Amino acid sequence: MALHPGFELRLTTSLPSSLQRTRPQIAGLVCLALALPSLSGCMLDGLTPVGVPQTPDAFLGAKPISAWPVSTDWPRAFGSPELSHLADAVVQGNFDIAAAVARIEQADAQALQAASQLYPQLDGTSNAQRTQVPGTTRTTTGPFKTTASNMFSLGISASYALDFFGKNRATAEAGDLNTVATAFDRDTVVLTSLSSLANSYFSVLAAQDRLRILRENIKSASEILEAIKARLDAGTGTALDTAQQETLLANQRAQVPGLEQTLQQTRNNLALLAGRTPETSRIAGGSLRSLTIPRVRPGLPSELLLRRPDIAAAEARLNAQNASVKAARAAFFPSINLTGGLTLESLTLANLLRPEALATSLALGLTQPIFNGRNLEGLEKQAEGRYRELLGDYAKTIVQALTDVENALIAVRQTSEQVRLLGISVQSARRAYDITNARLREGTIDVVTLLNTEQSLFNAQDALVQAQLARAQASVTLFQALGGGFSLPRVLTGDAIMASEPAVQPAEDGQ
Repeated sequence: MALHPGFELRLTTSLPSSLQRTRPQIAGLVCLALALPSLSGCMLDGLTPVGVPQTPDAFLGAKPISAWPVSTDWPRAFGSPELSHLADAVVQGNFDIAAAVARIEQADAQALQAASQLYPQLDGTSNAQRTQVPGTTRTTTGPFKTTASNMFSLGISASYALDFFGKNRATAEAGDLNTVATAFDRDTVVLTSLSSLANSYFSVLAAQDRLRILRENIKSASEILEAIKARLDAGTGTALDTAQQETLLANQRAQVPGLEQTLQQTRNNLALLAGRTPETSRIAGGSLRSLTIPRVRPGLPSELLLRRPDIAAAEARLNAQNASVKAARAAFFPSINLTGGLTLESLTLANLLRPEALATSLALGLTQPIFNGRNLEGLEKQAEGRYRELLGDYAKTIVQALTDVENALIAVRQTSEQVRLLGISVQSARRAYDITNARLREGTIDVVTLLNTEQSLFNAQDALVQAQLARAQASVTLFQALGGGFSLPRVLTGDAIMASEPAVQPAEDGQ
């Protein structure tokens, strides 16, 4: 896919093409003169993107089939009740999600401010004034007499900007689209938070599995050490054999604190994701072997544009900036303001509500920019440059999303194969260890052979757990790359509801 970013700036008017090539300020005056009688004339369009990357027909790592709509509870697909409970807690209590919701409220408030220019502005006024005029200002010879007078007024004023060239409409549209983009940003934060939760939870399970294997091996190594000491006491063993086994045992015990540290710190991170303190959170965990690995269908690449919230947010921001370009173009044209006022004025409060106290005003004003140091030209170029920047971001987001899915599909496929092969390795290492241990007790082999098979079994078991962790996290990455999970439609009493896809892939741990 090659990117060919291009742009076309369109100015659609009812003017001759020769006039459209003049300075926008002059074109605006002429356009206004031609259009006022019929209330139709200049309509401004923004930038039109050209060369947005096209999606391929299929992913390289999957069949070209269509997938079902997105589901928001995809962590449940791994079959862990505790993970599902934590996912609900994250959606409700995560601090990043709460901040994203607050940003939506801010964007919505800004959109309301931008849209307020589309409506008339009404202001009520009231005034009570007493004025004292010194007598020295009325005569120079006297007698000097100070006079005082009262003035009471009650009124309402209205103003309305005729959005003839669409500047206010474009500004309001940009505000609405920015709110939409902010809402999609919130969805991205939710997806990222849930992905971090799942990966951290699986790390807890992996640490528990590794600790379980390590303690089992420590127990076996301790039993073997006792057997070697018994041979030493009987005169059939050596002090070297004892020292070698003690070294192996000490090395295994030394790995426990590091795994315990990882386990406890990851549990604390899970509490933070759920918006809790470590003291108030209890993570039981379990084993990676208890998980079910979902079989996820990525669907068609074109469907990714509708699933990924980051793509939707980039598109909304691009459209918002397009509206901002329209507003920047419309700023070259005249602004028309209609103002009116209705006021009651009287020297005495008793006469304030009499019909004779009524004063009215109505005015139509027009302002046309003529020279402002090329400020408007600079604002227009800035808006167009920002549009081109967002178009590049939008194209990159699409390509990045397709790349993420391909990489996730590769990771899922390769980690699954790695788990299968390591399962075979663990089984072979287990058989070798059992045979060696039995022959050691019979006295037919030396301790070095036992140490090698013992270490090989532990390494194979530990590598298998880490491969299982990588496989589970690869599935999480695929969910995240696809913008969430999937649901199957089901019809119940005539209404379509969403039900989780039952197809899962059983774990192949080989243990």
